[in-house]
Amino acid sequence: MNPLLLRILPYIAALLLVAGALFGAYHHGVSVTDAKWLSAWHQRDADDKSAALENETRERAKEQARQLSINKVIQDGQRTIDQLTADAAAERASRSGVQLEADKLAARLAARQAGGHSCTAATSAAATRAVMVLADLFKRADERAGDLAGYAQDSHARGVTCVQAFDGLGQ
Repeated sequence: MNPLLLRILPYIAALLLVAGALFGAYHHGVSVTDAKWLSAWHQRDADDKSAALENETRERAKEQARQLSINKVIQDGQRTIDQLTADAAAERASRSGVQLEADKLAARLAARQAGGHSCTAATSAAATRAVMVLADLFKRADERAGDLAGYAQDSHARGVTCVQAFDGLGQ
């Protein structure tokens, strides 16, 4: 070997050792920094997941409370509608009693007029017909008024239920 090469070989070896040590220190620093960054990144991800889970739980609780409120309003509304339906049925039953009385009264008037003056048979038939028409008109008017009242009550109950359900959403 060359004597010059032998003389500078220890310096080259020392230089390579220093360069290797510096590279090792640099690599260690990069690894530590990456580990810190990765740890912080994973912590941020974990915090995001826990915040999302907490938010979802809170929103689900709100949604369930709203749904329970709406269900209660619907049940109350249905109870009201059922009561109104039962009242309408009772009203129809009582209305048919009123209509039956109107028919009886018309029949009595017709019988009384028919048994009255025999010389005025045509007049009595016309009066009987008029009484029958009025009784029929009364029955129809009473029936229609009952139907309209039932529709109005049903619509009102449904409207109140709808308003209560809407108000329950705002809470």
